[in-house]
Amino acid sequence: MKPEQQHQLFQSVQELIEKAQQSIVRSVNSTMVATYFQIGRMIVEDEQQGKAYATYGNETITKLSQHLTQHFGKGYSPDSLERMRAFFVTYGNSETLSRNSDKPDTNSATVLRNLPAGLYLSWSHYITLLKIKDSQERKFYELEATTGNWSVRELRRQINSSYYERLSLSRDKEGIRKLAEQGQLLERPTDILKGPVILEFLNLNEDHRYSENDLETAIINKLEHFMLELGKGFLFEGRQRRISLEGDHYWVDLAFYNRLLKCFVLIDLKIGKLTHQDIGQMQMYVNYYDRKIKQADERPTIGIILCKEDNRSVVEFTLPLDNEQIFSKEYKLYLPSKEELKQQLL
Repeated sequence: MKPEQQHQLFQSVQELIEKAQQSIVRSVNSTMVATYFQIGRMIVEDEQQGKAYATYGNETITKLSQHLTQHFGKGYSPDSLERMRAFFVTYGNSETLSRNSDKPDTNSATVLRNLPAGLYLSWSHYITLLKIKDSQERKFYELEATTGNWSVRELRRQINSSYYERLSLSRDKEGIRKLAEQGQLLERPTDILKGPVILEFLNLNEDHRYSENDLETAIINKLEHFMLELGKGFLFEGRQRRISLEGDHYWVDLAFYNRLLKCFVLIDLKIGKLTHQDIGQMQMYVNYYDRKIKQADERPTIGIILCKEDNRSVVEFTLPLDNEQIFSKEYKLYLPSKEELKQQLL
């Protein structure tokens, strides 16, 4: 067998095993989630047979925990059983509640069908989601974690960075409702905007003096994190893209393409307060890409000036009222509190 054939065989076998392993993990995960859902259902249905919850929680759950721990080991503490109960209370529906508790259906596929469509996340994902009290916010993160294939770590990071609130700041009430029902949809340029952009993963000290080149280099070194922060559909096109006009050279800091919006997205980095010169410079970049780079079937180029301090008055009087191409957004090198962002939503 030739080396190339051997390599192809080895790769094919490796891919087959990896797919099998992934399938096993998904199957185990689905069974675990379904089982915990059923345990929560059985606890709630037993609780509904006239028992006061406080007494039930102190007595029956504690004894059930001791019984399960004796037979199966760790994983069934009173707190764990409380989470299973909360899981069912949050995601259960009337059809599930009306089942015959003497003969519960423990088939994972059947149980998962009774969960909201598409929510096939791990138990660790659900534990994180159960901490979110606002139902619209929780639904949003469920959808984004599912469609974006977020790890538990990424889900926690997005919640801690108030991703939902930051998207909500640029939307009206109807737009906020759609976030909960459909997740982040990219249909127009403003859909990619959130405020502020959180770059805590760059590990740049807020008080330390850094240059725009330092900021750009840090972003490139953490490009995957930066693209997750940007949102859906982004493809990296390049850094320091040169534009030459009559012997003068200009450089676009970061260039992306968004496959959902079908347009180029140019990002310029500014470590100070936004100026009208910054907007003029971005206008030139956008015009160049629209006239020289983009194809006829692509949408107009979007330009985003990522700055340390925004200047809304300068933006308002520099750009036309119907502007849908050039935007400025502040960035922060730390995670703001959710309370701080929620105050801006009021």
